Amino acid sequence: MTEVPEVLSESLRSGRAARCAACDGKFGLVRHYSWRTPLCSKKCVDRFRVRRESDRNWVGWLQIAFNQLRENRARAS
Repeated sequence: MTEVPEVLSESLRSGRAARCAACDGKFGLVRHYSWRTPLCSKKCVDRFRVRRESDRNWVGWLQIAFNQLRENRARAS
């Protein structure tokens, strides 16, 4: 019976390969975490935080979409 390498068995247990959540890159010697999310570098940590901030500001996007909907309806009438 062949043995499964430890790294491979770890990725099989979680259901996916261990990759950075921001860039999908491989991890080096150090893993960084933000909100319990594994990231490969400080650059990816910053990128992830910016993305989370923009996701929190969805109300602004909703207002823009609502205003555009009103404008489109006014043009159609």
